[in-house]
Amino acid sequence: MRKAWLVAGVSVGACLSFVALLVVGTYSAAAGLLGGAGGAARGVVGLAKGAVPAAYQPLVQRWGNLCPAINPALLAAQLYQESGWNPRAVSPADARGIAQFIPGTWATHGIDGDKDGDRDIWDPADAIPSAASYDCELAGYVKNVPGDRTNNMLAAYNAGAYRVIKAGGVPGISETQNYVRIIRTLEKSFARPVGRVEPSRQAAGAIYFAQKKLGTPYLWGGNGTPEQQGRFDCSGLTQAAYRTVGIELPRVANDQYNAGPHPSRDELLPGDLVFFSDDLNNSRAIRHVGLYVGGGYMINAPYTGAVIRFDKIDTPDYFGATRVTEDGAKALPTARP
Repeated sequence: MRKAWLVAGVSVGACLSFVALLVVGTYSAAAGLLGGAGGAARGVVGLAKGAVPAAYQPLVQRWGNLCPAINPALLAAQLYQESGWNPRAVSPADARGIAQFIPGTWATHGIDGDKDGDRDIWDPADAIPSAASYDCELAGYVKNVPGDRTNNMLAAYNAGAYRVIKAGGVPGISETQNYVRIIRTLEKSFARPVGRVEPSRQAAGAIYFAQKKLGTPYLWGGNGTPEQQGRFDCSGLTQAAYRTVGIELPRVANDQYNAGPHPSRDELLPGDLVFFSDDLNNSRAIRHVGLYVGGGYMINAPYTGAVIRFDKIDTPDYFGATRVTEDGAKALPTARP
């Protein structure tokens, strides 16, 4: 729910032509950026703004550089995939804590990361260093296996080092191959981009859907169903908009933030998701999302009593943006322990 400081949207009828121009312009803007930045170097130099909760960011930054096979964004992707940053998470298989260690694995591989004299599976100050240490240990086991060392390390994490060594790389196990793909994709969401982020080719369709909903009353928890008279809340609207172009986003705004890389404010393009929070250092605290349409405006479902409308994005609670990708959305967890 947005706060009351949001600027009221301009009239729906007067802006339909404005949006139509932006929808057409999305493709030409994307083509122009691709032509000018196709050879830009990419690499991981840090974490995306607020992607890691502030309480854990120093640990992830420090321990994510423990060995060459990992980096902070990769470690963040693993932790997010495993627990969604929940230090009290317990899985049906009795995996525990923020790094989801099985007690037997913890007994062998858990370390005293904060040097306080104990190894506490529930304490992120021990569990996050232990996750990094375990990754690096596995990387050492498979260091002579052909192929990408990080992919082989992740495969060993999922299937065991013996299977990776025997297969001569990532084994042909669908679960293992999916695990490697998911973590490497999520890594891009947690990394601070170097150079321009590649434009989305599905953005125009998402905008087209959203602009047709202008003037529709807001409904908290709304998914646009007939029973709800086609009404939406903020993340229900963005989820429905991207569903029309074949991309299935999570239902909750703070999970939608991880559906792709994060362009800076001056690199926003129509179709980017824009996010708002009272805590600008923690993506898990995000409470509102809109669909950027250009010119400093978004289409959004703001709050109870309002309608889907245009609002300015440059407000004190602006958190950041995500350029949605199909792979990024597919990599997101569908359920939490």
